[in-house]
Amino acid sequence: MSVIQSEHDGRADDGRGNLNDNGSGSPRLQQCAQPPNSSSSRTKDARYQQQLQQHQRHHSGSMLKQPSHNEPADVVRRALDFKSQGTQCYKDKKYREAIGKYHRALLEIKGLCRVLGDPDTSSKSPSPLLPTISKSTTLTEEQKGAMENAELECYNSLAACLLQMELVNYERVKEYCLKVLHKEGKNFKALYRSGVAYYHLGDFQKALHYLKESHKQEPSDTNVIRYIQLTEMKIRRNAQREKKEAT
Repeated sequence: MSVIQSEHDGRADDGRGNLNDNGSGSPRLQQCAQPPNSSSSRTKDARYQQQLQQHQRHHSGSMLKQPSHNEPADVVRRALDFKSQGTQCYKDKKYREAIGKYHRALLEIKGLCRVLGDPDTSSKSPSPLLPTISKSTTLTEEQKGAMENAELECYNSLAACLLQMELVNYERVKEYCLKVLHKEGKNFKALYRSGVAYYHLGDFQKALHYLKESHKQEPSDTNVIRYIQLTEMKIRRNAQREKKEAT
């Protein structure tokens, strides 16, 4: 990991990682020890897939026909599988591969949503990945919940991966985090990473807003506290510079 050496260079770990001092007074963001998705998330995914299998066995009866690979349950399962593969790639520090897996998961989710008439995607054409699902197909509440959780986790994980790259695309990090916050406004990781992204993009007022919101969720998080201090320092310096230029 590289050090935050200047006003525009920095890294972030899993959104909660540790900032420490490298001896030169600059905070260093350490590699995250855990993948972007928690063990509880993996447990929920596994439990959901097990329930799907039980549901299919229960309703199959004596029917010999196997379910279509494009049934909603199969699409959800594929999305969860891609997300799990992405998490494993992240743990192995294969960040580019992880990004690809998370995007594949999102393609599955978005394709199904378009076919089913999701208002966020209805303006787009149906995905060719899902040609056999009719518009009359409906999802169970459990399937909807699994897809919504997977979508948010994929965007959060994509942001985490980008923050580990050699050259960080902070605009894209911001974009992914705001997608999460649009549906889950108090998501700590998305709030924190939004603050980090705005900080490195030079929008210190917005950075401070999101960092303070994340601080409400995790008051003792040292990363958040440190970034708040750095942001407030930037704001003070900018105010002093503007005052000096005005005189």
